[in-house]
Amino acid sequence: MSDVRHATVLKRKRRVTDKPQATALGSGRHAGKRRCWWARSADPDYVRYHDEEWGRPVHDDRLLFEMLTLEGAQAGLSWSTILRKRAGYRRAFANFEPRRVERFDARRRAVLRRDAGIVRNRLKIESTVTNARAFLAVQREFGSFDRYLWSFVAAKPIVNRPRSGAVPARTPLSDQVSRDLVKRGFRFVGTTIVYAFLQAVGVVNDHARDCFRCPPRRAPGGRARRAALQATVALGGRRLLR
Repeated sequence: MSDVRHATVLKRKRRVTDKPQATALGSGRHAGKRRCWWARSADPDYVRYHDEEWGRPVHDDRLLFEMLTLEGAQAGLSWSTILRKRAGYRRAFANFEPRRVERFDARRRAVLRRDAGIVRNRLKIESTVTNARAFLAVQREFGSFDRYLWSFVAAKPIVNRPRSGAVPARTPLSDQVSRDLVKRGFRFVGTTIVYAFLQAVGVVNDHARDCFRCPPRRAPGGRARRAALQATVALGGRRLLR
């Protein structure tokens, strides 16, 4: 990867200085399948995450809070670091139950700063507690964070089918969602972090067109819907589904 911006593409999966890894063949029924470039790795965690999670629509609020937290924790680090610490995060942050996390007091947060199972960054730990409170406020206003998040795309994923490696680090949609989250009190939700989050939870599907996980081409009319969604985002508006 040639620069920091390119390193952020496709979830900023590796550091700029990471060395290329050998291609993984996968296992089981997905053995030998062609994958997005960042998942053509000998790292089984990358392959599993790509095959089983990345880009699949998520509607469970607990998992949405988990992924938002992990994406923020990954800022400045490699995604492989976060995957290795994922179990530690679930243990440290009460399985990402926001009602429990929002009650973490100063003593509990101080203990977390000594926990080797997570990224021991004070600002990231503090932001997780702050974000739990903001997350609960969104749930109270909209009924669920899922309902809030998916209203930005009228409850239907944006499927881009990009060429391999041709994925942006941010889009007008991530800019819009980021601004709204910041306004609501969330932290570590810059536009590149938010775009990675949108990819992770399937609001945006950026599986490369030659990847076996890429959805088939849209039926006629899909392009018009995508253009309409992009126009809505450009105007800064969204409709809340009723």
